[in-house]
Amino acid sequence: MDVVSFTRMADGTKEDYEFLHEQEQLFMPDLPVRLMDGLKELSAGFSGYAVSRLEHSLQSATRAHRAGESEELVVAALLHDIGDTLAPRSHSEMAAAILRPYVSEKTYWIIKYHGLFQMYYYAHHVGGDRNARDRFLGHPWYEDAVRFCEEYDQNCFDPEYESEPLSFFEPMVCRVFSEENSSDEEKVAGNGASSG
Repeated sequence: MDVVSFTRMADGTKEDYEFLHEQEQLFMPDLPVRLMDGLKELSAGFSGYAVSRLEHSLQSATRAHRAGESEELVVAALLHDIGDTLAPRSHSEMAAAILRPYVSEKTYWIIKYHGLFQMYYYAHHVGGDRNARDRFLGHPWYEDAVRFCEEYDQNCFDPEYESEPLSFFEPMVCRVFSEENSSDEEKVAGNGASSG
C-alpha cells in the first residue's frame, strides 16, 4: 500500500489506519531534526531586538544549562519561542504543545504561560496589564514561571553574552524527544484528550 483507500476519514479501514500509524512511526524519529531546523529559522524574521530570536533562544538555554537546570528545562528554554514565526500571537501555546508529550506537566505549564508572565516586564509601557500573570497567583507553578522569565527569558537579549552554539544542544533535544512522557499518554488514552 502506498496511500490509503479513502477520501473521507469515516470511510477508512483498519488496514488504512494501521498503514498510517506505521507511516507516523517512521516520521517521528526525525522530529529533533525538524525542531533544529525550526530554531535556525529564528535567525531571520521580525527584528528590533539587539539579538536575533535564535540568539535569544540560545542565551535562554545556555543560561539554564549553566545554572544546572534539568535537561528537560534546558531544552524547553531553547524551544520556548520556536512558535514566534508561525504563531506570533500565541507562540507560548505552540511551543508548549510541541513539548507536551515529552516533558513534565510543570515544564509544559511554564512554557505555555511564559508569554503572559513575560508581560510583567513590558505590558505597562504599551497599554497592557503587567500583572496579568496574577490570575495564576496560588498556582503551584506560579513562582517557577516567574523564575523562568526572570532568569531565562527577560535577560536573554544581550549581544555581549557568549552562548553555546545550537549544535551544543542538539544531543539534548534528541534525548528529550526520544521518549514520550507516559503520564501524558495515559491522560490522552483515558480521556480522549488531555486537559490544560
